[in-house]
Amino acid sequence: MTRPIGLEELPAVHATKQRLLEAGLALMLERGYNAIGVQEILVVTAVPKGSFYHHFESKEDFALQVIDLYQSGARALLASAIGDMDTPPLERIRRFFDEVRRSYEQEGYLGCFLGALGQELSGANELFRKKIEACLREIENGVARCLVEARERGDLSASCDTRLTAHMIVNAWEGAALRSRIVRGRRPLDQVLDFCFRSAKVS
Repeated sequence: MTRPIGLEELPAVHATKQRLLEAGLALMLERGYNAIGVQEILVVTAVPKGSFYHHFESKEDFALQVIDLYQSGARALLASAIGDMDTPPLERIRRFFDEVRRSYEQEGYLGCFLGALGQELSGANELFRKKIEACLREIENGVARCLVEARERGDLSASCDTRLTAHMIVNAWEGAALRSRIVRGRRPLDQVLDFCFRSAKVS
C-alpha cells in the first residue's frame, strides 16, 4: 500500500486511524474522492464501521485528515531537505523535489495527491480548496526562504523576486506532476526542474 511521502518522520497515531488514513490516501490518489466510499475503505482495512466513525465525523472529515497526513509527510521532507545548512540552497530545493519525485515513482507516477484532489474538489468545495491551497503555500514558503539564501549568496540575481520564483516553481511542478500521471513516467518532472533551475541560476 502507498505510504505518504515522509511518513516515517511522523509521530505515532492510533494504529486503526493510521491504517484508515493510509488506505484512504492510496485509494483517493488512484481514483479520487468521489469514486470511493466509506464501505470500500472499511473492506480494504478490515475495520468495523463503528471504528471509522469513532475517529472521523464523516467522509469529508476523513478526507481532510488524509490531507493533513499527506502534508505532514511533505512538511517533514521539506524540513529535512531545506534544513541541511551544509548544502547550497539551490541544491537543497532540488533535493526536496527529487525526493518527492522518488515518492511519485514508488506510487506508479500517480502524481501529486494535493493537485489531484484539488482538481477534483476545489470547484465544488470551498473547504477543500482553502486547505489544499494552504498546503501548497506552505511548500512555496519553504522554497522561497531557500531562494532568499541563494540570492544572498549570489547564486541568484540580486533582482530576483524570490516569492514569485517560488510560486512559479511550485506551479510548474504541479503541472508536471499532472503530466507525469498521464504519461506514467518521470520525464515531465525532470524537465520542469531542469528548466526552472537552469533559468534561475546566475550565468
